[in-house]
Amino acid sequence: MKIPNTTSNITGFILLGFPCSREGQSLLFVLFSGAYLLTLTGNGSIICAVYWDQRLHTPMYILLANFSFLEICYVTSTVPNMLANFLSDNKIISFSGCFLQLYFFFSLGATESFFLAIMAFDRYLAICWPLHYPTLMTRQLCSNLVVSCWVLGFLWFLIPIIVISQMSFCGSRIIDHFLCDPSPLLALTCKKAPVIELVFSILCPVPLIILCSFIMGSYALILRAVFKVPSAAGQRKALSTCGSHLAVVLLFYGSVVIMYGSPASEHEAGMQKIVTLFYSVVTPLLNPVIYSLRNKDMKMALQKFLRL
Repeated sequence: MKIPNTTSNITGFILLGFPCSREGQSLLFVLFSGAYLLTLTGNGSIICAVYWDQRLHTPMYILLANFSFLEICYVTSTVPNMLANFLSDNKIISFSGCFLQLYFFFSLGATESFFLAIMAFDRYLAICWPLHYPTLMTRQLCSNLVVSCWVLGFLWFLIPIIVISQMSFCGSRIIDHFLCDPSPLLALTCKKAPVIELVFSILCPVPLIILCSFIMGSYALILRAVFKVPSAAGQRKALSTCGSHLAVVLLFYGSVVIMYGSPASEHEAGMQKIVTLFYSVVTPLLNPVIYSLRNKDMKMALQKFLRL
């Protein structure tokens, strides 16, 4: 296939994805289709369980339902196009499609970071200020926090991505990834843009560092409060409400830090795909399992919903 070398001829980009034989592509299609359907089913079940069970109409579960909806959006921003590429011969994504995917993928990722932070804040209030929790975490405050997460997440990368989309692209249009990512896109521009690269290199880690520090600080205060509880049973009960959230935080931030916190190398393309795959596909798949395994109220609500 002839690859255009001028900007005027470029109408899209080629996502290499996971190069392998036709049989391998078909196997990957089946594998990721199953993972995608399970992700939709698991997170959708949590949303429905929270909606139908009046006992779960509390800030903790309202945040969890919003987080599950976010996970559905997050995985949908990449997997459907990836599945189409498995069955495609040219693996082309349109220019507008590429930048829309880039915008939604990074915006939803930023939104997830904000949600994990306010979920940690909710647990901090519930454990450190149990008597004041109902008056502190009101329905109005919870709604404001949810709206703030979505707005901040979708504004964070808006300007840089618009600027990149207005740049000229020359030469090869091949992106060695399964999604549109800033690094390979900037490498295809006709003129190097160190300022834009610097902006992205700052915008990516800043929310991660600030929000991760906020989450760790919240859990430090939570642990200090838990250790003051006289009974072991009380300590276990308090920690059980945080275990699931902390596991999700470690999964998400651990893989994202590996991806964007370590220096890039030309030999890391395969590893970058695997790490990106983990936090963009595997983590949303595991979240419903993590949140339902150790949460009795959620398990009962899911059982009730599934019997409907």
